[in-house]
Amino acid sequence: MTLSIVECKTEYSINPIGIEAIKPRLFWRIEANERSAVQTAYQVLVASSSERLAADHGDVWDSGRVESSESIQIEYAGNPLLAEGKYYWKVRVWGKQQQPSEWSAPSYWTMGLLSREGYKGKWIGRKLDPAHKMQHSPHLRKSFTLKGKVRRAYAYATALGLFELHVNGKRIGDYFAPGFTDYNVRTQVQAYDISELLTTGDNAFGVIVGDGWYAGTVGFLGDKVYGERPFFMMQVNVEYEDGSKESVVTDHTWKANKGPILYSDFIMGEAYDARLEINGWDTAGYDDADWETPDVRSGYNGNLVATNEPPIVIAKTLKPVSLKKSAAGTYIYDMGQNMVGWTELKVSGERGTTVTISHAEMLNPDGSLYLDNLRVAVQQEHYTLKGDGEERYEPHFTFHGFRYVELIGYPGEPDLETIIGKVVHSDTPETGYLETSNAMVNQLYSNITWGQRGNFLSVPTDCPQRDERLGWTGDAQIFARTASYNMDVARFFNKFVWDMIDCQQPSGAFTDVAPDAGWIRHKNWNTRLNWFAPDNAGWGDAGVVIPWTLYLMYGDTKILETHYEAMAKWVEYLRINTDNLVRPAYANYGDWLSIDADTPNEVLATAYFAYSTKLLGLISGVLGKDVEAGKYAELFESIAAAFRTAFVREDGVIHGETQTVYVLALQFGLLTEELRLKAIEHLTADITSRGNRLTTGFLGVGYLLPALSDNGQLDLAYKLLTQEAFPSWMYSIKHGATTIWERWDGWTEDKGFQTPQMNSFNHYSLGSVGEWMFRYMAGIDADASAPGFRHAIIRPQPGGNLTSVKASYNSLYGIVDVAWSLEPDGAFKLSVAIPANTTATVHIPGQVTHLDDAAYEADQMSSGIQSLVRESSESVVQIGSGTYTFLSQITKV
Repeated sequence: MTLSIVECKTEYSINPIGIEAIKPRLFWRIEANERSAVQTAYQVLVASSSERLAADHGDVWDSGRVESSESIQIEYAGNPLLAEGKYYWKVRVWGKQQQPSEWSAPSYWTMGLLSREGYKGKWIGRKLDPAHKMQHSPHLRKSFTLKGKVRRAYAYATALGLFELHVNGKRIGDYFAPGFTDYNVRTQVQAYDISELLTTGDNAFGVIVGDGWYAGTVGFLGDKVYGERPFFMMQVNVEYEDGSKESVVTDHTWKANKGPILYSDFIMGEAYDARLEINGWDTAGYDDADWETPDVRSGYNGNLVATNEPPIVIAKTLKPVSLKKSAAGTYIYDMGQNMVGWTELKVSGERGTTVTISHAEMLNPDGSLYLDNLRVAVQQEHYTLKGDGEERYEPHFTFHGFRYVELIGYPGEPDLETIIGKVVHSDTPETGYLETSNAMVNQLYSNITWGQRGNFLSVPTDCPQRDERLGWTGDAQIFARTASYNMDVARFFNKFVWDMIDCQQPSGAFTDVAPDAGWIRHKNWNTRLNWFAPDNAGWGDAGVVIPWTLYLMYGDTKILETHYEAMAKWVEYLRINTDNLVRPAYANYGDWLSIDADTPNEVLATAYFAYSTKLLGLISGVLGKDVEAGKYAELFESIAAAFRTAFVREDGVIHGETQTVYVLALQFGLLTEELRLKAIEHLTADITSRGNRLTTGFLGVGYLLPALSDNGQLDLAYKLLTQEAFPSWMYSIKHGATTIWERWDGWTEDKGFQTPQMNSFNHYSLGSVGEWMFRYMAGIDADASAPGFRHAIIRPQPGGNLTSVKASYNSLYGIVDVAWSLEPDGAFKLSVAIPANTTATVHIPGQVTHLDDAAYEADQMSSGIQSLVRESSESVVQIGSGTYTFLSQITKV
């Protein structure tokens, strides 16, 4: 058997720059040409140079041969790592035959500055122009001379606001750096390797600074939440070929000016006057004698930390599918997909002509853009032409949620090539694939993934179009498992957990929104809302649910260790704020946006209290904290008993009698076996009495189909999935939805649009059914005892009108692939592929007839099949890595 190593990562990234983890975690994948491939040992070499690594000299760390099958989350255990050090590494492994593999291709990482004293740059910006409410985006520049050939050069850049960095006329980096954090606590620093962009002699840096989340408009919380204007800081450390070093830092010797960006704001859009463009401003030969001296800020009290999130990128481009001229003489494009980002404009015309680019998710009945749901947000760019042939424009520090684009004041006749849609989100590569025999189910999955693309932008936002776009924690936790199947969100959610930690209250309460951005103050001072709850069930619990989800999906124990005390503080806060372990009813949100149902807050809050406690007990066990594990397990049982006493009648009726109260009680394990059987009867009766329709809101919807499937009601789960009548997932799809809507009744045939005060057509929460689609419909599930898909549980549950499903999940170990088909006569075929160095338990529904394409014989097992147990309704097979096909016969009832 030949083992080979591919895709080596450090801290979830390939060759990361400027990290600050002093014990970075290493990951690698194994590929094999035979089944049941396992790693039995590994050796890691880390060297201070590529030459030493090539010579197999791990002068920084030589792990030696380590007897272990682990190939992810391997913690570095070598010499202390130095600030700005570049470390090269490779790994080899041994298999069952005890023959070493070839060494992996070399990888590397570099360390950041590591300490506050390492930062020598000053914060620079431009003074406010009192003549303008919305400010020009400052342009900063610095010319400098390098005395010799550069061996390496790293730029460490950040902003209180946003920045766009140019080196010798070339833009580098991605978008909206340094990301959204609570600037009162921390600001992230971006690191760039600019060695190849610098030359001996004259060079120049150019920077455009944006207001961003720091000084711009943050949702409905207003502008200047953290400061009145943006500032930029950078330090570039250069090492010459002769070993000498020097630094270029931001300080008073830089120059500042205004430029063509009249304003650029996340919520209010952008105005750009191309007549004010400054040619060559970011190059070394430019004369900046008439530029201003920058305003130098005296300091910053927050922490400077290495970037802990994936960059924001242009992930896709879309061309419009149609173009119509309106009665008003404007031009309206349909992009064919509700998306998030912006449009690039191509235009020619007279100097001084202004073109307005307007964006919206929906159209009014008369064909005009539906703008009412934007509230005060202005999804527009205003571009003034310089009149110099064909011009191209796209905005700098804003984004929009839209399907439709209107060109106002466009000179001439535009066509389908005039605009291009740029899809923008955090760089979370797709890891999930799902396709079924039902076209509407396929569209539902597409809507779920597009909702995630549209709302995962530095933080998991709640809607990308109106004046909100905040990191609501409850929305994030209910969707976290679905998100983890769809895309690689390991770094994204690691950073978001830090956002929650940064605004955790002294009492232990986690907040509703992270970063806070003034939400707590707004909520407590807003008499119209009258929302004074010190915590909200299902929202604060994100501080426990999301770390546990990352453990399940990525095997990440570090996040559990790092934030254990914060999670324990939350559970203790909940405990002491109870009446005999029953939580109060003061929550502001409850089962948010449920339809024709009102779940009592105290029932929901007590259920989630139990769930956080249960998870913390499991987390304690994972971390080897046996005493704490026992304590929390006991507390969970006490809460469950208190829940039953307070809310559950002997006949199984739960107070409130909503689908959500039954779903949470079932899924969180709060009922005795006798009460469980009665509760599922009440739940199914409620659903069927409504014509097989749901009523769940944000907190109940993700658990609805799992609760039914786990309790013998799989057929009813499929009926809800494929229900086309209102309210349902398919109702919006029937009416053209390409993303998940915020509310079930965002638009209906009889009432039209819901209230414009809260009616987003791109919101991922109700798409949390995606978890069920992977775990139950396709049957790809994680095993908490061997997380990260070290051991997969494959248990497809066919039903409804689906005759086939194909799905895959790209785990840290490799791709887990499942495909099943069901014939009218009950013949079932299941194909499974499991990556090297992993195993799986496969549940085959019905009576197995063939194992691995061979007729089943009780005393025969093909290679890779380790065991088989036949039960009345299924057969259970233990397999090693490889590809397998199983046939069975399902008896129809």
